Amino acid sequence: MARHGENIRKRADGRWEGRYPAYSEKRGQKIYRSVYGRTYIEVKDKLAAEKNSLKAMVECEEEAVQIQRMLRAESVTVTDAAKEWLMEIKDKRKQSTFIKYQFIYDQYIEKNFRTTRLHIVTDSFVKERLPESLSDSTRKSVYCVLNQVLKFASVKYSIPISNLNASSCGKNRPIEVLNRKEQSELFSVLYCEMDIFKAAILLCLYTGLRLGEVCALKWTDIDLENRLILVNRTVQRLYVEGYRTKTILLETAPKSEFSRREIPLSDTVVGLLTPFRYDKEYVFGGHKPMEPRTLQNRFKKIIRESGLPNKNFHILRHTFATNCVEGGTDVKSLSEILGHSDVQITLNRYVHPSMDTKRKHLNALSMFYGQIYGQTG
Repeated sequence: MARHGENIRKRADGRWEGRYPAYSEKRGQKIYRSVYGRTYIEVKDKLAAEKNSLKAMVECEEEAVQIQRMLRAESVTVTDAAKEWLMEIKDKRKQSTFIKYQFIYDQYIEKNFRTTRLHIVTDSFVKERLPESLSDSTRKSVYCVLNQVLKFASVKYSIPISNLNASSCGKNRPIEVLNRKEQSELFSVLYCEMDIFKAAILLCLYTGLRLGEVCALKWTDIDLENRLILVNRTVQRLYVEGYRTKTILLETAPKSEFSRREIPLSDTVVGLLTPFRYDKEYVFGGHKPMEPRTLQNRFKKIIRESGLPNKNFHILRHTFATNCVEGGTDVKSLSEILGHSDVQITLNRYVHPSMDTKRKHLNALSMFYGQIYGQTG
């Protein structure tokens, strides 16, 4: 009978037998082998020797595999992995997303990392290879694509690769918004001789819609009776290979599933849109989406007429969100109106109390303490 916890037994012929698991290379499965001896101690020692031998063999094989992985990592370039990754995701991502990734690869990765081996891609290395003139937004996009390529390569080639730290590509600058004086000056121009472009800009200030969402807005997306806007699509001009103009105006689904949303309309917005209700498909573009560049250029012209310094169109969305926070809108509602995927995004980006707000809260606390003191005095 075998002793408890050990695979050692005494045979009928008087000898002791010990069994241990091994691996058959031919059959590719676990098998058992035996050692024999005249005594239990002899078999136990033999089993220990065999197990130690197998353990050393396994460790040697694992070390060989690790060396092979390192050699493989040293032979694969960033562009090799990026090309395979782009082919892998081509039919799995939104067309607009894939076009952006392809553009980032063509413009920044292929040119700056053509012969770079995967194993030397570090934060400092990437920072040195990218032009200093890149905007923080573009730099973050490059880091985003590189990290996805590295993650793909780590699985594809079974090699250990660390992600790049996107926070090292630039400081998160505070968002820029129009202050009250600037808003007043802008409104004075927008409400003077109203036209379709001014109406589009005002709609952004009243709803926080993104540029592409405004340009792609259809009359079927607006429910005037129930006072709602349904955000179902966006439009953007993207670089596409094979087109004579190299760029095309592409209408796609919104930025994310969270960007598909309903936004309630105020009476002011309903009154703003109603005069422009024509027998056309798109609210601001007529029979096709409005060209985002056209609206951007018109916005810059209006900014100049308002006597304000040059501003980016996206400042309208930031201004809307900031006004909502200062007006007391709860963060959850604002997050859904903006189409953010997480309330934390809204909190981090827009909820920054002013000194007046902090002073108001502390004054309220002083009044509260005063009431307690009055009750106990």
